[in-house]
Amino acid sequence: MPKFSYVATSSDGTQKKSQRQAKDEKDLAKILKAEGFFLISAQISKNTTNKKKISLEIKKVKLAEKLMMTRNLQVMISAGVPLPRALETLSLQTNNKYFKSVLGGIKEQVIKGSSLSESFAKYPRVFPEIYSSMVEVGEKTGNMEDILDILALQLERTYNLRSKVKGAMIYPAVILSAMVLIGVIMLIKVVPQLNETFVDLNLELPAVTTFIVNLGLSLEKYWYIVVLVLLAIPSLFGYLMRQKSFKNYIDGLLLKMPFVKGIVKKINIAYSSMALSALIKGGVPIVNGLQISSGAVSNNRYKEALLSSSGFVEKGEKMSQVFEKNKKLFPELFIQMIKVGEETGETSNMLLKLADFYEDQVSNITKNLSSIIEPILLLIIGGVVGFFAIAMVQPIYSIMSGL
Repeated sequence: MPKFSYVATSSDGTQKKSQRQAKDEKDLAKILKAEGFFLISAQISKNTTNKKKISLEIKKVKLAEKLMMTRNLQVMISAGVPLPRALETLSLQTNNKYFKSVLGGIKEQVIKGSSLSESFAKYPRVFPEIYSSMVEVGEKTGNMEDILDILALQLERTYNLRSKVKGAMIYPAVILSAMVLIGVIMLIKVVPQLNETFVDLNLELPAVTTFIVNLGLSLEKYWYIVVLVLLAIPSLFGYLMRQKSFKNYIDGLLLKMPFVKGIVKKINIAYSSMALSALIKGGVPIVNGLQISSGAVSNNRYKEALLSSSGFVEKGEKMSQVFEKNKKLFPELFIQMIKVGEETGETSNMLLKLADFYEDQVSNITKNLSSIIEPILLLIIGGVVGFFAIAMVQPIYSIMSGL
């Protein structure tokens, strides 16, 4: 039943403005008349309709959008634009509705008296701890322009590295997806037709052929279940990856797999070096820097190593000594470079050089990844096609040899 905002008057001229639920305006007029009032005007309250809006808005902000926002914020602050006005301009520039609302919320918080770092910290899904911590350093030192420049550089490097890794994975993903799709089509369309031939010839099929035939007939009959399963797999895997025990298992497995472990180590060392270098350069203490930089890596083993390292450094140990306890994660070159940085007082610059080094290594690996994966994919595809061909041709060959 809708709710009406109405204006009514009594016989003595007393005016009444209120809201009330009724079937329609006639019903509302009848109710008010019984109370001694005459309806003058009425309209359905927009904010109290029974219809519920379902939001399809995706609450995600791309790294490229955050990078552009940081760059633009730095330019406006250096030009002397007031912070609320700068945030309003940034919210108008973005086409992402969720990001627009976040920036609008930050602007409101700043107007109410909150600091910029506190306002960023209220949106951890968009601005991780490293971001708000760096901004806090800029506020305390009065050097916000330089801090935003460091942040923008860190985001840019992270974006470039992530793009290279994603780009390298597109080729094998497309090939494997195509192979699965073709395999399913053959099982649904080709195998049942071949099975009709086998039935007409009254052949006794080998176990492998029987398995493929039954699989093809099942897929032909229950294809919609296969589609649902394929659609559900990404969501299920995403859910499992949010479970700490499963994530720890997968992260540990990746660090043991040949070829894969080298890429995983280099990527995580590059990310942690970038973040830690930016934090130390920005003036964040090393203990806090190690804790915050743990949020920049994706592998839980590296997160745990960085968090535990901060505890040892807080007790007085050098960072290089702490990393030396985790030689399975941090190679000797990394440890020795950190030692040199500590001895010369150039830890931040040394971490930046390490980030450059490992980023270049990841870049080289991703460039050569297609040439490495291509023969492996060909072997897999050849093996699958060969297995299918032998399984389906073998009965026919038996007939031909018996003639």
